[in-house]
Amino acid sequence: MTATAFLELKQSASKLSEKERRNLSAYLIRLGQEKAEWKQETARRLKAMAAGKKVSVLELRKQLGHG
Repeated sequence: MTATAFLELKQSASKLSEKERRNLSAYLIRLGQEKAEWKQETARRLKAMAAGKKVSVLELRKQLGHG
């Protein structure tokens, strides 16, 4: 994607309503979840949690890049 096309996409997204942005965000997250790397990492984390390794919500947000 060219820089111009990406800029146009971002400008279009900024004009969406709050509900439309949430829907777009959910869609983009789902796209990421289809990747094999995401599935492998999720499986690894679930296995670690099953083995007793727990993390706080704050730590999880940091690990996921949301905090």
